[in-house]
Amino acid sequence: MTQIKPNRLHHLAFSTGNMKQQIEFFTDVLGMELVALYWMHGVEGAMHGFLRLDETESVAFVATPQNKEIDPVIGVSHAGNPGESSAPGTLQHLALNVDTQEQLLNMRDRIRSRGVPVMGPVHHGLCSSIYFAGPENMALEIATSGGVPHPMHGRTWIDKEVVELCGISEDELAGYLKPALYEGENGAVAQPAFDPDKPHQIYPEEVYQMMLATPDEVVTQMGSETEPPNA
Repeated sequence: MTQIKPNRLHHLAFSTGNMKQQIEFFTDVLGMELVALYWMHGVEGAMHGFLRLDETESVAFVATPQNKEIDPVIGVSHAGNPGESSAPGTLQHLALNVDTQEQLLNMRDRIRSRGVPVMGPVHHGLCSSIYFAGPENMALEIATSGGVPHPMHGRTWIDKEVVELCGISEDELAGYLKPALYEGENGAVAQPAFDPDKPHQIYPEEVYQMMLATPDEVVTQMGSETEPPNA
């Protein structure tokens, strides 16, 4: 039986009020290539930029005209560093991967050579990390697990005290460690009825209810735009 699940990062998207500043930082300081910069499909006035991690994974930025009018508040919208607080649902920090300790130190050299302070490495057992800041108060990390796939597999890094404090039973933990297999039904499952106890995207209520009632094929037809700007 084949488990249907996400298999890797496709992209992480951040809001930005200065697309150029973020592109400059991620290309010059971190060495990531800009691979896409275009008007975000279906969102009036919004720009979307993608910076390449590898052949399938990217860090992305979304710039809307309203973003510049929203003030970041450290401890609310941003943690400010990888150990501080921010509101539930916000990104606390972004950790990017390298494969070896040598590459980690060379990344520290690259970042410092651009005038950006870096702390570490700090060795955590499951990985080693360096820490620094990005534009617009982003808390950033570069980490390595030595190229070993899934070093956290099993119960080695499962702390019983933390499990208890989270209110997780032994049966629940067993299910979390080995989720139920699900192969899918080839797209045959219908949109569920609205349940306020489930997570929902934030739209005006009338608009959202209309979206939920729209057939999948109509959403695909109306929302898709596959031609690149330089085709």
